[in-house]
Amino acid sequence: MDSTQLLKGVLDSAVLAVLEDEDGYGYDIVRRLRVAGFEDIGDASVYGTLRRLYANGFLTSYVVPSESGPHRKYYGINASGRAQLKESTATWRTFAGAMDRLLGTRRGERV
Repeated sequence: MDSTQLLKGVLDSAVLAVLEDEDGYGYDIVRRLRVAGFEDIGDASVYGTLRRLYANGFLTSYVVPSESGPHRKYYGINASGRAQLKESTATWRTFAGAMDRLLGTRRGERV
């Protein structure tokens, strides 16, 4: 199965979950997602998601100056973003549970 379509459906939640632990800048967020198991995640997908989540009011942003390179734009999750993450987590768990039951039933397993 091509995971690209699945990733599109969960990328907002994945980014919010990464930022729930600690604020981060674009490439740092990409790196943390890859460490978490999203090895094939594209930089452009994450940057687009950050812009959309910010525009939708789920993230805050601030710039941190750097003496060794360009300034970095950091993102942090806010109260609206935490509420969205809570809602999307519940939706994901319901969906994943249904799929586990369906796939387990097809293989003759009990889930």
